[in-house]
Amino acid sequence: MCGKSTSCAGLLLLGVQLTALWPIAAVEIYTSQVLEAVNGTNVRLKCTFSSFAPVGDALTVTWNFRPRDGGPEQFVFYYHVDPFKPMSGRFKDRVVWDGNPERYDASIILWKLRFDDNGTYTCQVKNPPDVDGLIGEIRLSVVHTVRFSEIYFLALAIGSACALMVIIVIAVVLVQHFRKKRWAERAHKVVEIKSKEEEGLNQEKKVSVYLEDTD
Repeated sequence: MCGKSTSCAGLLLLGVQLTALWPIAAVEIYTSQVLEAVNGTNVRLKCTFSSFAPVGDALTVTWNFRPRDGGPEQFVFYYHVDPFKPMSGRFKDRVVWDGNPERYDASIILWKLRFDDNGTYTCQVKNPPDVDGLIGEIRLSVVHTVRFSEIYFLALAIGSACALMVIIVIAVVLVQHFRKKRWAERAHKVVEIKSKEEEGLNQEKKVSVYLEDTD
Protein backbone atom coordinates (compact mmCIF):
# COMPACT_ATOMS: atom_id res chain seq x y z
CA MET A 1 0.00 0.00 0.00
CA CYS A 2 1.32 3.47 -0.83
CA GLY A 3 1.60 5.91 2.07
CA LYS A 4 0.62 8.91 -0.01
CA SER A 5 -1.50 9.22 -3.09
CA THR A 6 1.15 11.36 -4.75
CA SER A 7 3.72 8.58 -4.28
CA CYS A 8 1.41 6.01 -5.87
CA ALA A 9 0.72 8.36 -8.76
CA GLY A 10 4.47 8.93 -9.26
CA LEU A 11 5.21 5.18 -9.29
CA LEU A 12 2.37 4.56 -11.74
CA LEU A 13 3.62 7.31 -14.04
CA LEU A 14 7.14 5.89 -13.89
CA GLY A 15 5.83 2.45 -14.77
CA VAL A 16 3.93 3.79 -17.77
CA GLN A 17 7.03 5.65 -19.00
CA LEU A 18 9.25 2.57 -18.65
CA THR A 19 6.67 0.48 -20.51
CA ALA A 20 6.58 3.03 -23.33
CA LEU A 21 10.37 3.05 -23.59
CA TRP A 22 10.67 -0.80 -23.56
CA PRO A 23 10.88 -2.21 -27.09
CA ILE A 24 7.92 -4.23 -28.32
CA ALA A 25 8.91 -7.92 -28.33
CA ALA A 26 7.85 -9.38 -31.68
CA VAL A 27 9.56 -11.65 -34.17
CA GLU A 28 9.45 -10.51 -37.80
CA ILE A 29 9.50 -13.29 -40.40
CA TYR A 30 10.47 -13.02 -44.08
CA THR A 31 9.56 -15.58 -46.77
CA SER A 32 9.28 -15.66 -50.57
CA GLN A 33 5.45 -15.86 -50.17
CA VAL A 34 5.02 -17.43 -53.63
CA LEU A 35 7.17 -20.26 -54.98
CA GLU A 36 7.03 -22.50 -58.03
CA ALA A 37 8.97 -25.77 -58.37
CA VAL A 38 9.07 -28.75 -60.74
CA ASN A 39 7.56 -32.09 -59.80
CA GLY A 40 10.16 -34.62 -58.60
CA THR A 41 12.79 -32.02 -57.67
CA ASN A 42 13.90 -30.68 -54.29
CA VAL A 43 12.97 -27.19 -53.11
CA ARG A 44 14.28 -24.95 -50.33
CA LEU A 45 11.56 -23.25 -48.33
CA LYS A 46 13.37 -20.12 -47.20
CA CYS A 47 12.37 -18.49 -43.93
CA THR A 48 14.45 -15.82 -42.20
CA PHE A 49 13.59 -13.73 -39.17
CA SER A 50 14.64 -10.82 -37.02
CA SER A 51 14.31 -10.63 -33.25
CA PHE A 52 14.95 -8.03 -30.57
CA ALA A 53 16.21 -10.71 -28.17
CA PRO A 54 19.45 -12.59 -28.78
CA VAL A 55 19.00 -16.07 -30.21
CA GLY A 56 19.44 -18.77 -27.58
CA ASP A 57 18.35 -22.30 -26.66
CA ALA A 58 14.77 -21.11 -26.17
CA LEU A 59 14.33 -20.55 -29.92
CA THR A 60 11.66 -22.72 -31.56
CA VAL A 61 10.72 -23.08 -35.22
CA THR A 62 7.51 -24.75 -36.36
CA TRP A 63 6.61 -25.57 -39.98
CA ASN A 64 3.07 -26.63 -40.91
CA PHE A 65 1.22 -27.29 -44.17
CA ARG A 66 -2.29 -26.50 -45.42
CA PRO A 67 -3.24 -28.42 -48.60
CA ARG A 68 -4.54 -26.33 -51.49
CA ASP A 69 -7.54 -28.62 -51.98
CA GLY A 70 -8.55 -28.27 -48.33
CA GLY A 71 -8.20 -30.48 -45.32
CA PRO A 72 -6.64 -30.25 -41.86
CA GLU A 73 -3.31 -28.57 -41.20
CA GLN A 74 -0.37 -31.02 -41.18
CA PHE A 75 2.88 -31.00 -39.25
CA VAL A 76 6.01 -30.59 -41.40
CA PHE A 77 8.99 -29.86 -39.13
CA TYR A 78 10.00 -28.65 -35.67
CA TYR A 79 13.26 -27.20 -34.35
CA HIS A 80 14.28 -26.63 -30.72
CA VAL A 81 18.04 -26.90 -30.09
CA ASP A 82 17.93 -29.91 -32.44
CA PRO A 83 15.80 -30.60 -35.52
CA PHE A 84 12.82 -32.94 -35.17
CA LYS A 85 11.62 -34.62 -38.37
CA PRO A 86 8.09 -35.98 -38.80
CA MET A 87 7.87 -39.68 -37.92
CA SER A 88 4.82 -40.30 -40.09
CA GLY A 89 2.65 -38.67 -42.71
CA ARG A 90 3.38 -37.32 -46.18
CA PHE A 91 6.58 -35.53 -45.11
CA LYS A 92 8.27 -38.50 -43.43
CA ASP A 93 11.88 -38.82 -44.73
CA ARG A 94 11.22 -35.94 -47.15
CA VAL A 95 12.18 -32.85 -45.14
CA VAL A 96 15.53 -31.75 -43.67
CA TRP A 97 16.70 -28.76 -41.66
CA ASP A 98 18.67 -26.20 -43.67
CA GLY A 99 18.58 -23.27 -41.26
CA ASN A 100 21.13 -21.53 -39.08
CA PRO A 101 19.76 -19.80 -35.96
CA GLU A 102 22.94 -17.76 -35.55
CA ARG A 103 22.21 -16.23 -38.95
CA TYR A 104 18.48 -15.90 -38.22
CA ASP A 105 17.67 -18.57 -40.79
CA ALA A 106 14.89 -21.12 -40.22
CA SER A 107 14.74 -22.67 -43.69
CA ILE A 108 14.03 -26.30 -44.59
CA ILE A 109 14.43 -28.42 -47.75
CA LEU A 110 11.60 -30.52 -49.11
CA TRP A 111 12.67 -33.54 -51.18
CA LYS A 112 11.02 -35.25 -54.15
CA LEU A 113 8.14 -32.87 -54.73
CA ARG A 114 4.73 -34.29 -55.61
CA PHE A 115 1.68 -32.61 -57.03
CA ASP A 116 -0.19 -33.14 -53.76
CA ASP A 117 2.46 -30.93 -52.08
CA ASN A 118 0.62 -27.93 -53.53
CA GLY A 119 -0.48 -25.67 -50.73
CA THR A 120 0.61 -23.15 -48.11
CA TYR A 121 3.59 -23.76 -45.83
CA THR A 122 3.75 -21.71 -42.64
CA CYS A 123 6.90 -20.82 -40.72
CA GLN A 124 6.49 -19.75 -37.09
CA VAL A 125 9.48 -18.60 -35.03
CA LYS A 126 9.48 -17.89 -31.29
CA ASN A 127 12.50 -16.47 -29.52
CA PRO A 128 11.48 -15.66 -25.94
CA PRO A 129 10.74 -13.05 -24.85
CA ASP A 130 9.91 -12.36 -28.52
CA VAL A 131 7.00 -14.73 -28.99
CA ASP A 132 4.51 -12.60 -30.93
CA GLY A 133 4.50 -11.65 -34.57
CA LEU A 134 3.00 -12.73 -37.87
CA ILE A 135 3.50 -16.25 -39.21
CA GLY A 136 5.43 -16.47 -42.47
CA GLU A 137 3.68 -18.14 -45.41
CA ILE A 138 4.87 -19.71 -48.66
CA ARG A 139 2.33 -20.70 -51.32
CA LEU A 140 4.00 -23.54 -53.22
CA SER A 141 2.90 -24.59 -56.70
CA VAL A 142 4.26 -27.89 -58.02
CA VAL A 143 4.28 -27.87 -61.84
CA HIS A 144 5.49 -29.96 -64.77
CA THR A 145 7.86 -27.22 -65.96
CA VAL A 146 8.71 -23.82 -64.53
CA ARG A 147 7.05 -21.01 -66.46
CA PHE A 148 9.14 -18.10 -67.65
CA SER A 149 8.34 -14.96 -65.74
CA GLU A 150 8.63 -11.40 -67.00
CA ILE A 151 12.00 -11.17 -65.28
CA TYR A 152 13.30 -14.13 -67.29
CA PHE A 153 12.03 -12.60 -70.52
CA LEU A 154 13.61 -9.26 -69.60
CA ALA A 155 16.92 -10.95 -68.78
CA LEU A 156 16.75 -12.89 -72.07
CA ALA A 157 16.05 -9.70 -74.02
CA ILE A 158 18.90 -7.84 -72.33
CA GLY A 159 21.27 -10.75 -72.88
CA SER A 160 20.32 -10.99 -76.56
CA ALA A 161 20.79 -7.24 -77.02
CA CYS A 162 24.22 -7.39 -75.37
CA ALA A 163 25.24 -10.34 -77.55
CA LEU A 164 24.08 -8.49 -80.67
CA MET A 165 26.08 -5.40 -79.68
CA VAL A 166 29.19 -7.52 -79.14
CA ILE A 167 28.76 -9.14 -82.57
CA ILE A 168 28.32 -5.71 -84.21
CA VAL A 169 31.44 -4.32 -82.50
CA ILE A 170 33.50 -7.36 -83.56
CA ALA A 171 32.21 -7.03 -87.14
CA VAL A 172 33.13 -3.31 -87.26
CA VAL A 173 36.60 -3.99 -85.87
CA LEU A 174 37.20 -6.78 -88.42
CA VAL A 175 36.00 -4.60 -91.31
CA GLN A 176 38.30 -1.76 -90.24
CA HIS A 177 41.18 -4.19 -89.84
CA PHE A 178 40.75 -5.63 -93.36
CA ARG A 179 40.35 -2.13 -94.84
CA LYS A 180 43.59 -0.98 -93.22
CA LYS A 181 45.31 -4.12 -94.43
CA ARG A 182 44.05 -3.56 -97.98
CA TRP A 183 45.12 0.08 -97.90
CA ALA A 184 48.57 -0.94 -96.66
CA GLU A 185 48.91 -3.48 -99.49
CA ARG A 186 47.87 -0.89 -102.08
CA ALA A 187 50.31 1.67 -100.66
CA HIS A 188 53.08 -0.92 -100.75
CA LYS A 189 52.32 -1.70 -104.41
CA VAL A 190 52.32 2.02 -105.30
CA VAL A 191 55.71 2.41 -103.62
CA GLU A 192 57.06 -0.59 -105.55
CA ILE A 193 55.76 0.82 -108.85
CA LYS A 194 57.26 4.24 -108.16
CA SER A 195 60.56 2.64 -107.21
CA LYS A 196 60.65 0.68 -110.46
CA GLU A 197 59.76 3.78 -112.49
CA GLU A 198 62.49 5.79 -110.77
CA GLU A 199 64.96 2.96 -111.36
CA GLY A 200 64.01 2.89 -115.07
CA LEU A 201 64.47 6.66 -115.36
CA ASN A 202 67.86 6.43 -113.72
CA GLN A 203 68.92 3.73 -116.19
CA GLU A 204 67.77 5.88 -119.11
CA LYS A 205 69.72 8.87 -117.76
CA LYS A 206 72.83 6.73 -117.41
CA VAL A 207 72.49 5.50 -121.00
CA SER A 208 71.99 9.06 -122.27
CA VAL A 209 75.06 10.30 -120.43
CA TYR A 210 77.11 7.39 -121.76
CA LEU A 211 76.07 8.09 -125.33
CA GLU A 212 76.89 11.76 -124.97
CA ASP A 213 80.32 10.90 -123.64
CA THR A 214 81.02 8.52 -126.52
CA ASP A 215 80.10 11.20 -129.05
